[in-house]
Amino acid sequence: MSLLVRAAAVLGSDARWLECREGEIVGMGAGQPPATDEVLDLRNCVAVPGLVNAHDHLYQWATRGYAADAGLFGWLQALYPLWAEIDAEAVHTAALVALERLLLAGCTLTTDHHYVFPRGRPGIFEALVAAAREVGIRFQPCRGSMSLGVSQGGLPPDDLVEDEDAILADTERLVAAYHDPSPGAMCRVSVAPCSPFSVTEHLMRESADLARRLGVRLHTHLAETVDEERFCVEKFGRRPLELLEDLGWTGPDVWVAHGIHFSKPEIARLGSAGMGVAHCPSSNMRLGAGACPVSELRGAGVKVGLGVDGAASNEDYSLLREVHQALLLARVRASILSLPEPASALTPADAVDIATRGGAAALGRDDVGELAVGKRADIALYGVDADIDDWVAALVLAPPPRAEAVVVEGRIVVREGRLRTAGRDATTHA
Repeated sequence: MSLLVRAAAVLGSDARWLECREGEIVGMGAGQPPATDEVLDLRNCVAVPGLVNAHDHLYQWATRGYAADAGLFGWLQALYPLWAEIDAEAVHTAALVALERLLLAGCTLTTDHHYVFPRGRPGIFEALVAAAREVGIRFQPCRGSMSLGVSQGGLPPDDLVEDEDAILADTERLVAAYHDPSPGAMCRVSVAPCSPFSVTEHLMRESADLARRLGVRLHTHLAETVDEERFCVEKFGRRPLELLEDLGWTGPDVWVAHGIHFSKPEIARLGSAGMGVAHCPSSNMRLGAGACPVSELRGAGVKVGLGVDGAASNEDYSLLREVHQALLLARVRASILSLPEPASALTPADAVDIATRGGAAALGRDDVGELAVGKRADIALYGVDADIDDWVAALVLAPPPRAEAVVVEGRIVVREGRLRTAGRDATTHA
């Protein structure tokens, strides 16, 4: 099956069309396009690589709007009892709506960090994978975990943590069942203990060993809040990154979520190790966590991606809006810190790069994140005037509420701003 995508402009090239065959971009140009089986003619739109969501919690769509005035720890403590009631059906429903909204805004690859597995409620991870298949999005789910309950000095309640041997065995089972390491894979699995305040040092070490034995990536929350930093110093005698380093969690196969409270030497070490950071601007502002040092991280060689985080701390849930938020937050941070030229702390082109190539690199994907021959045909098309001086700036400063069309693996999944998969439109569930 072949598809021709025509646009007013294509990010990163002078092309006006892209030829897609068997899910891959096989040709680009500005002249006469080739004949194909199907044509998506949107010469009133601009084409960018499908956006990459580098951190999320899909199940949280079911618990939006709680603990509006709490910081991270208080917010978690308010929500843990609610999350203890989820089951596979609830997770599947929440994931469907969340994934649909991501697609409608132009996201074509998303991860999901799921770490809540109430006892006696099987099939939760399987429900996430099924939802992604139904809507047609490229997926990188993380088998998360919590094992450090409140009686052991952790934050989550004891009835919501799992046995560590069971966690490791189930993780290996799920990798065997769903992880596809081949180029162009639609599903890859990562290993992801939740956070320093909800898992033991033993589980962190064993998880790293397991991931490397299986050849999959590692993910966790890190350096999100001052409370987390204080917890690590008091319980483990180390700052969060120091703890991670001691547990074998540094290397190009690791990306962390949030990454706000790093010192300059720590940023340098992250870059030297080839690690990634998923920046979640709206969630960080919602919880008062702080502002990720995006410019410094990128300057040090860290692979910075962008994430919506869960809907419980980001009720809007558009990754394109996160591009806008990342730009503005970087400039506010630069101004507060009296950094030189705050208005240039992050450019619109930088913000788009974080949401595309940066996110793909953080997730270990070199086959997506760019529109180029040989890359997978993941494309988002937006109704923006390409004749203005800087259409990229226009896209970032005033993000359209929806993409006009979205292509994943050469398949049109959104057209005229509406889903063509899963049999419904996510706006009916907003």
